[in-house]
Amino acid sequence: MSNTSARRRATETTRPRLFADKFRWVILTGIVAITVINYVDRGAISYAAEGIMGEYALDPAEWGNVLGFFGYGYMFGALIGGFLADKMGPRWMWTVATLSWSVLVVGVIFAGDLGVALAGSALVGFAVFRITFGLAEGPTYATVNKTVANWATVKERGFMSAVGLLGTPLGALLTAPIAVGLITLTGSWRWVFVILGAAGFVWLFWWLRIFTNRPDENPRVSPVELRTIRSQADVLAVETTVDEPSRKLAWWDFFKSRTLVFNAIGYFAFMYVNFMILTWTPRYLQSEFGFELGSLWYLGMIPWIGACFTVLFGGRISDWLRRRTGSLWIARSGFAMVSLALTTICFLFIPTLNSAAAVLLVMAIGNALNSLPNAVYWTVVIDTAPERTGTFGGMTHFIANIAAVAAPTVTGYIVSASGFGGMFIATGVATGIGVIAMALVRPGRLGAPARRSTGVGA
Repeated sequence: MSNTSARRRATETTRPRLFADKFRWVILTGIVAITVINYVDRGAISYAAEGIMGEYALDPAEWGNVLGFFGYGYMFGALIGGFLADKMGPRWMWTVATLSWSVLVVGVIFAGDLGVALAGSALVGFAVFRITFGLAEGPTYATVNKTVANWATVKERGFMSAVGLLGTPLGALLTAPIAVGLITLTGSWRWVFVILGAAGFVWLFWWLRIFTNRPDENPRVSPVELRTIRSQADVLAVETTVDEPSRKLAWWDFFKSRTLVFNAIGYFAFMYVNFMILTWTPRYLQSEFGFELGSLWYLGMIPWIGACFTVLFGGRISDWLRRRTGSLWIARSGFAMVSLALTTICFLFIPTLNSAAAVLLVMAIGNALNSLPNAVYWTVVIDTAPERTGTFGGMTHFIANIAAVAAPTVTGYIVSASGFGGMFIATGVATGIGVIAMALVRPGRLGAPARRSTGVGA
């Protein structure tokens, strides 16, 4: 008997099980908690815009660069973090990433002053801290996907991926009240980042007490739950599981796969919407409609309310379509195409509206539709290459997170040149490209020559 099995049996006989046979959902709840913290960390700076821009005399184009700096590091963090999640395991990656970004989010409060002191430019200081902060946060979603691949049942992949991604809209929803509330309470934009850094440390202390890379290593997972997670029942012909030792895939196999490449482009479209709303909505509402900071705590929540529900609902729809049709293309690609097409219509319509209420309503509908297939982009990676979800998920995130730079930076130049209407048109163009890309995705079909192996990666 293995040491892990012995520990599990001993635990089961001495301790009542509050989450008997459902511990994987505790793990997913922990993921939601840290992704909320992660998202508030990155989005809080948008609500500090007035204070930072005023203190360091930054114009809209320069502020767009400050927001965009995060994306440069984020892209490469996703790429490196995905590889390390496979190589070192998700527990190691969670530890390193959370420790790093929690330190660096606090460091942002010194960025402008250090830039002025050392380089004569606050922009240089923000570049250094925001890029390294993005690098630290970049591994998050590839590590989420690696964790879900290890802990999810095959038939629950869509919904469990959706639960793991719930922190995206939920964190964006909570960013406004948390950031505005802390700025109002403390009277300083700097304290927001100190408190957020502390929250990351608290989460990590709890996480390391309960999390293991795989469920079979965890004494809290019962034999019944482990059999459920590893069940081969209802697996479609094109699907593979994390335990199948059939392929040894190199990182470059990603680029041989039409499915993975175009799935990443589809995810870029989702991310463009995400970062445009997250970074520019507060400034848009202040500039175009004259709202004060005190109003933004609730106005900034509106575009994200529907998305908190649709990200979960979309995972359910995708899994239902998989069961109902037996077609991963319909369940993943077709579903994403319809959602992105409706999103495109919403954002192209916004420039014709004249009231803040109408703009926020249509923006909320568009963002909710955009979030419906959020889990699809990650589930396609699990469907297609479960043994390399970290590496390929990181590469998917790297390509998609070009939007983390493009959305805030391009928007800054568009706003400076022609006003805010153009940023919504650019967003509609991005989602239209996503529709075309997802039409070319064939989930479960890697499209790269498989090489036989006697084992799988970490």
